Amino acid sequence: MTAPCDGVLVVIADGTAGGTAGRTVGGTEHRIPVSGIAPWTRHLALLPGSRFLLASGRTHQDQSGSWERNAVVYSPEGHRVGDLCIGDDIDYVLTDRDGGIWTSYGDEGIYGDHPETGAGLARWDTDGTHTWSPQGRLPVWPLGGSAGATEEATAWLAWYSHEGAFLSRVDTATGDVTSYRNPLKDTDGIAVRGTRMLLTQRSHNRPAVELSRAELVGGAWEITAQEKLRLPGPVVMRCAQGRDGVLWLRAGDSWVRLEA
Repeated sequence: MTAPCDGVLVVIADGTAGGTAGRTVGGTEHRIPVSGIAPWTRHLALLPGSRFLLASGRTHQDQSGSWERNAVVYSPEGHRVGDLCIGDDIDYVLTDRDGGIWTSYGDEGIYGDHPETGAGLARWDTDGTHTWSPQGRLPVWPLGGSAGATEEATAWLAWYSHEGAFLSRVDTATGDVTSYRNPLKDTDGIAVRGTRMLLTQRSHNRPAVELSRAELVGGAWEITAQEKLRLPGPVVMRCAQGRDGVLWLRAGDSWVRLEA
């Protein structure tokens, strides 16, 4: 995509499917036309009040030294209502119930010139204000992010480093961080409910994922079960969203709902 284009956001409401692994979600379909989508847009996240966010993974400094805005907030009707910059080389975007935008970054963001991406993880508000940084509270320095989930008033971020993969739980009210070793390498989807977690590894562009279930035991996450799921369509990067113990997987033109 080399020029702005138009698109459609499809929202499925009042789904009747249950929590059984592999079932697709049905319900009322609502289509929102979206115009002027910028080149290289690749992240979609929902915001309170039926708003939504579209973002590009990259941004650059202009001749004045200002960073270009790489994220757009849209109204429920699909109109642009805000533009902001949320950092460079974004690996993953997650939003919480208060409208906070959580981001994790790749190596070009972490070792680049943007002032807010060097810590590897960040939170922003919809005005583009940087509102949280780990500030040395992670066990090691991140190299990139792979997945994320919200659970009530907490955000979970999966990331990796030279010393392995980690899961960080952030209290959205206080900013406090608790980190754990990730029991599954190359995680690209997580959902958390209390002491239970779902983790997935995709087979890129194929209709299948490896699904793992984990329990928090003695301060560490341990895998308790694993299976391979066949899905109704292929899965690609950034196809998973975790919300309050439910993992949503986009498989082709369908969404699959999995319960932790």
